[in-house]
Amino acid sequence: MALILNLETATTVCSVALAKDGNLVSFKEIDGDYSHAENLTEFINDVFNQSEYELNEVDAIAVSMGPGSYTGLRIGVSVAKGICYSLDKPLIAINTLSHISYSVSAGLRNNKPNLRDSNILFCPMLDARRMEVYCALFDIENNCIMPTAAIIIDELSFEKQLEKNLIYFFGNGAPKCKQFLSNNPNAIFINDICASAKHMIPLTQDAYHKSSFVDLAYFEPFYLKDFVAGKKKKENNLSKE
Repeated sequence: MALILNLETATTVCSVALAKDGNLVSFKEIDGDYSHAENLTEFINDVFNQSEYELNEVDAIAVSMGPGSYTGLRIGVSVAKGICYSLDKPLIAINTLSHISYSVSAGLRNNKPNLRDSNILFCPMLDARRMEVYCALFDIENNCIMPTAAIIIDELSFEKQLEKNLIYFFGNGAPKCKQFLSNNPNAIFINDICASAKHMIPLTQDAYHKSSFVDLAYFEPFYLKDFVAGKKKKENNLSKE
């Protein structure tokens, strides 16, 4: 069985979870407005201090690979790679939307096992710029049926899918969709679902047993879109940047 350190930095949440054989051992998380640089390594130390294990005892490191924040993903992957190189451990990369979706669909499956053949879909959404979100569609077994994409939300979003399916929308990008689709009876919105390292545990445990590791030398986060730096404000008589 496996001891796996899970890191989630794709959104404003900085989250670290240590899991043994698929069970949560220790956990530290904060929604700190992209405070990953300040908190990530400290949180890693904290989860080991809360446990009976040492960092060098891990069997693998798992990281949320994106899509999401360019800076957050870069920090998470850099720290994960650094640990893997120093300890000669394998790296597992989990799609961020996939593990968010799994946290919702698994709960529904456990409560209502007869839903396995239903027309329910799950749409995790991560906030992007303006009315844009990163999203994908998953079925009740967490199989991806619409690949990860960056889309602009409007009143026609998911029109065809909502004709035949009940869709659960969640994640920090879902409020953008809710203002257009809240009156559709087939659109259900779930609040307070975020990217979290503890949601990664079932998927990283499965990946470990399948030896689904990524190449340390060549792996890069799934940014989905190129990084666009914000424009620096012009100086004026009232303030300076």
